[in-house]
Amino acid sequence: MLDRSPSHAGKVPAVTLGFWVIKIAATTLGETGGDTLSMSMGLGYAVSTVIVFAIFLLAAGAQIRARALHPFLYWATIVAATTAGTTMADFADRSLGIGYIGGSVLLFALLMAVLLAWWKTAGTVSVTAIVTPKAEAFYWAAIFASNTLGTALGDFLADDSGLGFAGGALVFASLLAIVAAGYRFIGVSHTLLFWTAFILTRPLGATVGDLLTKSHDDGGFGLSRSGSTAILAVFIVAGILFVRPRGPRAA
Repeated sequence: MLDRSPSHAGKVPAVTLGFWVIKIAATTLGETGGDTLSMSMGLGYAVSTVIVFAIFLLAAGAQIRARALHPFLYWATIVAATTAGTTMADFADRSLGIGYIGGSVLLFALLMAVLLAWWKTAGTVSVTAIVTPKAEAFYWAAIFASNTLGTALGDFLADDSGLGFAGGALVFASLLAIVAAGYRFIGVSHTLLFWTAFILTRPLGATVGDLLTKSHDDGGFGLSRSGSTAILAVFIVAGILFVRPRGPRAA
């Protein structure tokens, strides 16, 4: 999960501990921010999805056109992807009525299709090989699909399994710890571990976001969605400034 080797001049940040800390914060913000739009502001899942998906497309387009890594643009695109993933998964699971299991299966199939198409085109899905616009387009498509899938998985474990938000967060944190151990002690493909960790950070963020903002009666802390979103945004900005590379780096 961590990249200790010299990095090349790509447009993906080095996959260090700081990367994963910011990623988890970004996925948590995606949950609180998506719920702020769809619930607190009353826009609903469909309208919220259209808004944030359009923002994601604009950000991803700017990221692909950029000639170097711009950390704030990169993480803004991640936040847009995870926020759009929240509203889109909620729309599929609840408004379309296919449920968390149905939504998870559908989104898992979508993610596998994106990764397969990427592999067929480039011969690899490694983030160290993102050196062309086409590879980066596949990368962002995979990120969007994984974020949407992660939202559905998080909601399924927190709601349908009866574990609640804290229990769901603990399960996903434990699974991430196993992935980290696999990287450290077992000769498992680092590309496989990266995408596994990337998927798991999204339901972790989703359950933590719900834990923060859901009411006490629903098993949460009852914090403000907009307030939590603002605090997470400040934390992410501070994290980007703290771990910002001195030169172009890639995972």
